[in-house]
Amino acid sequence: MPIYEFRCKACLHEFEYLLRSSSPAAKCPACESLDLEQLISATAFHSEGAAQANLSAAHRKVAAARGHRQHEEHREHHEHFEDPAQRKQET
Repeated sequence: MPIYEFRCKACLHEFEYLLRSSSPAAKCPACESLDLEQLISATAFHSEGAAQANLSAAHRKVAAARGHRQHEEHREHHEHFEDPAQRKQET
């Protein structure tokens, strides 16, 4: 069932319309005009390869964030348990 985008020539309102075999002709929901211009819509498709690539990218992003968070926690533990006297000698 395709979804079409339209622009009303009377009031310039843009809207989407789900077209089924039993659907009446599209009309503007703002002014109810039938004088419409069909717009060119961006297409969307789904392929198994694209879905897998998106999932892999998401996993890499989460893993990188997790690694960064673990690194920060590790650094904070070192700073917390560091001997203040040793810190003074280093400066």
